[in-house]
Amino acid sequence: MDDIVKQAMAKWPNVPHCYGWLALDARGGWRMRDEPAQQAGLPGDRLNNAALLAFINRNYAADERGCWYFQNGPQRVYVNLETTPYVARTDPAQGLVVQTGEALGPIANAYMTPAGALIVQAGGKLAQVDDRDVAQLLAAMEIDGAAAGDDALLAWLETGTGAMSLRVSEMRVDVERLPDGDLGQRFGFVAMPQP
Repeated sequence: MDDIVKQAMAKWPNVPHCYGWLALDARGGWRMRDEPAQQAGLPGDRLNNAALLAFINRNYAADERGCWYFQNGPQRVYVNLETTPYVARTDPAQGLVVQTGEALGPIANAYMTPAGALIVQAGGKLAQVDDRDVAQLLAAMEIDGAAAGDDALLAWLETGTGAMSLRVSEMRVDVERLPDGDLGQRFGFVAMPQP
């Protein structure tokens, strides 16, 4: 957390928290949701200012309830999560990188939803892989030791029959099929924080 943020928190300890105004989309984009966007259930405007994005990324954390927020000076701006607390993308030099710019590190667990979303855990972070990057990782998947072709993958997504694995950086990680349901409940985070 930035020192200036810590100083502001000490100076103004009772600033009310903010809910609904900031969101993280499924592709790792931060979105500002003004009142009309909130009322209409819209995703909001994508933030593009490099300095603001860097500030949000440095000051992104979770509270004891599993609600994720951006510490904006003395105020916590709680984040609506479209998917998971982190979104990963592939990077040729670092492997998987999350939206904050940090390398994800070695994958400990991998999951796939019936819709084909790939979710990975590493270093205490849970990240859905950006859908634009999933195809690169699908090429590294196997079912029962054989390359996971399109038909085999679709069958596995439908039935869960067979042992799916992902080979990344000389490591083999089993892929668990996740049933439809609340990811937040399964993994201990709150997608839509409330006061």
